[in-house]
Amino acid sequence: QVQLVESGGGLVQAGGSLRLSCTASGRTYFSSYTMGWFRQAPGKEREFVAAITLSRGNTYYTDSVKGRFTISRDNAKNTVYLQMNSLKPEDTAVYYCAAKIAQNVLSVVAGPNDYWGQGTQVTVSS
Repeated sequence: QVQLVESGGGLVQAGGSLRLSCTASGRTYFSSYTMGWFRQAPGKEREFVAAITLSRGNTYYTDSVKGRFTISRDNAKNTVYLQMNSLKPEDTAVYYCAAKIAQNVLSVVAGPNDYWGQGTQVTVSS
């Protein structure tokens, strides 16, 4: 079993930055996973944001965050990060970390994912 814990959410003004972290614990062979970030805004469906393969560091982003968000990993710390810059009010959502035992960056997008975190709130004020 794997546990994912997100942190780093908060309230920020438009144009500001936040860095989210997702740390995995449990029976992990971390390099065999693909990790992703998703978000869900009030009244909307959960949507994919970014993904990274932990073995090679291949990345993939949804169009709305390209050039503003960067996903990265620190395998020694079993942690994946989401650096969010130039934040907009429409980025407001609960952000979730997900993990899938796969080495294809698109596998997290397709789902179903094997593990999910509890989410962290990101609020961007205008």
